[in-house]
Amino acid sequence: MFDRILFPIDDSDGVAAIRDSVYALAAAHDATLHVLNVADTAHDSVTRIGDEVVDALEQAGQQLVDETASKAAERGIPTKTAVIQGGVAATITTYATTADIDLIVMPTQGRTGIEEHLLGSTTERVSRETPVPLLTLRPDATPLTTPFERLLVPTDGSDTATAALDVGIDLAVADGSRLHLLSVIDTGLFGGDLRADQFTESLTAAAKQVIDEARDRATDAGVGAVDTAVKDDNSVAEGIRSYAADADSDCIVVGTHGRTGLDRYLLGSVTETLIRTAPVPVLVVPPADHAPEE
Repeated sequence: MFDRILFPIDDSDGVAAIRDSVYALAAAHDATLHVLNVADTAHDSVTRIGDEVVDALEQAGQQLVDETASKAAERGIPTKTAVIQGGVAATITTYATTADIDLIVMPTQGRTGIEEHLLGSTTERVSRETPVPLLTLRPDATPLTTPFERLLVPTDGSDTATAALDVGIDLAVADGSRLHLLSVIDTGLFGGDLRADQFTESLTAAAKQVIDEARDRATDAGVGAVDTAVKDDNSVAEGIRSYAADADSDCIVVGTHGRTGLDRYLLGSVTETLIRTAPVPVLVVPPADHAPEE
């Protein structure tokens, strides 16, 4: 399913912690691994040695990508490497477009201090700008096992949620995964409104219809095992996390935007919260018509 995987790297502990997981993913999908280091032009990286001007960040970056590619090659994974100067998030998303990448994999945090290239905040920015799915991995989590066995797809029926659903369905078919479909009723929207029960009943009925349609879409596509649920929670992100824990999900597939109004379940802010707090990998799927931020 993923033929070309992009792994942006720096020398942070976060990147090192997920490296084996990235290798496992690439091997499972028989993918070419693109290893990219961004020499962040926001920092002064030029050092003079004798009469030559040497970009210290580019030198260090080349060593990093070469070492990563060499270890991938030992596992039989084909690689392509690049070291590019520029802003980190913009360079990653531009490379993903020009190299026809199918999936970006990044950690949810990087090093601290002045050389913080791949901090969680950068990963979150990439999640908003990426033209392709982005898989975020927690450096402190158990190394990734592939294929995924239990995928969780939260949905609200919006176009963007449907785009995430389609990726989740494709991955479930490819990996033979059990697919969990979830809709969360955000009761926190109602506050102390006396009509909350009426709103909840209406939204629950709509959510059940969305879930039924999503289930039919999945079964028609060939997913063998599908579980469905509609639940109430005063926090959408917490509702998703608690369901993921109860269902022992090993990946959450989520869109970057949701519909507007009272039923805006899958806003980018919820996705970013999941990236920071979910105990399992989060696969972020952009809308089909997504354009990077200016």
